Amino acid sequence: MSVTPPGPIGDPVFGNGRQYADDPFSFMRACADSYGDVIRFDLGPRETYLLTNPADVERVLVADAERYRKPQFGDDAMDTLLGNGLLMSEGETWQRQRKLANPSFHNRRIGALAGTMVDHTESQLADWADGEVVDIQLEVARLTVKIIVSAMFGADITDEEVKTVQEKLEPLGARFEPDPRRFLIPNWVPTRENREFDAAVDTLESVIDGIVERRRGTERDPSVDPAGPEGVAVRGPAGDGPDGDGRGDLPMDLLSVLLRARDRGEQTDENLRDELVTMLLAGHDTTALALTYTFYLLSNHPEARERVAEEAMAATGGGRAADDATAADGPLTAADGPLTAADVREMKFTERVLNESMRLYPPVYTLFREPKLDVKIGGYRIPEGSALMLSQWVVHRSPRWYDDPEAFDPSRWTPERRTQRPRFAYFPFGGGPRHCIGKAFSLLEAKLILAKVCSQYDLEYEGPELSLRGSLTMHPNHPVPMRIRER
Repeated sequence: MSVTPPGPIGDPVFGNGRQYADDPFSFMRACADSYGDVIRFDLGPRETYLLTNPADVERVLVADAERYRKPQFGDDAMDTLLGNGLLMSEGETWQRQRKLANPSFHNRRIGALAGTMVDHTESQLADWADGEVVDIQLEVARLTVKIIVSAMFGADITDEEVKTVQEKLEPLGARFEPDPRRFLIPNWVPTRENREFDAAVDTLESVIDGIVERRRGTERDPSVDPAGPEGVAVRGPAGDGPDGDGRGDLPMDLLSVLLRARDRGEQTDENLRDELVTMLLAGHDTTALALTYTFYLLSNHPEARERVAEEAMAATGGGRAADDATAADGPLTAADGPLTAADVREMKFTERVLNESMRLYPPVYTLFREPKLDVKIGGYRIPEGSALMLSQWVVHRSPRWYDDPEAFDPSRWTPERRTQRPRFAYFPFGGGPRHCIGKAFSLLEAKLILAKVCSQYDLEYEGPELSLRGSLTMHPNHPVPMRIRER
């Protein structure tokens, strides 16, 4: 057996960087189809290895997680944007930050946020008009920004601030699109791209600073927590209770928790800002993208869209269950009362639709890890300091794990079919100790928004064939126009 994994031949200067930058999705799929479980290629200053077997992905993320870390790519743009926030920190710093943030994402608190999510959704839908065309990606991104700020910052964000955030996402995202030439140009060189990126970071931080300033002095007021009594009843970090036991009647939104930690000397203003920028970007972008792709798929599969609508109305007593629906049952009636977290737990078909959407279009399309020491994977030696790519895009669309993998088929997610696949044949939220802390939040939010929209409107896609671009997350390469039709 060769000690070096197989892989495509690159050019002398940029390796395979040009091929990857032109179309990272086709490049990774072609490599997986041609070379097997472990693939070596050159994306710049370090060796890169793509892992395509779920067993190897699970080993890196779970079983041997302590042997790996988040890699540094010699590009400080990520540090400039996210600093030492939860997404990028390592070791004891990450453990401390994760423990600090955990109460804000406790299942009981997340469930209590359903009303906030529904209120923001209903407010936005009130602005929709029958027959108009909207860019659904911008619409759901605007909604998820408002929800994450309300739920995790205990504050409202103005429409002008939302517009500012959305305007600055373009230069931020462009900075992380694959480009083999970037390694040749230092970040301090005042190119147009670098100037726009730095200006966007400054503007985003100013929005965060404004929210923090509005919240100062309220971090011990339980009325600011949108989760209400359920939120403040969650056990907080040590020191948050009157006797240091974490059981005081204190708000558990993330900003309140971080402000109290700063008062105890456990956070600096810079740490706090890093965490909030990370939460604002990661907390709204991935959910907005998951919804964008789900609405796109439902537009192309009206029978699935109808079942989602039926399930939403049945959940609140306004219709029949989707799995039991027949034409003889008669017309559906409007849903009674607000949707709750308990309601969406019963929406099994909607959950399958979301799973299938995130399989076909995973917002996070690849993860990176770096071995701290030489490791052996798939019979090959992987050297310390190399980059490992664990690609959801590749694994999720592999015919090795999915029949007809390009097809939209929510029935893949019935319990019987799901158990036939390896555990890490599907990992949209990562896995192991560093799995996404916001998974439960995101899934509840997405299901509630889907239920509210699909029970009131049919969305018809009127754009070109969907094309994609890679950045920190996977974005459509064009607007996503949808015509709104009232049901």
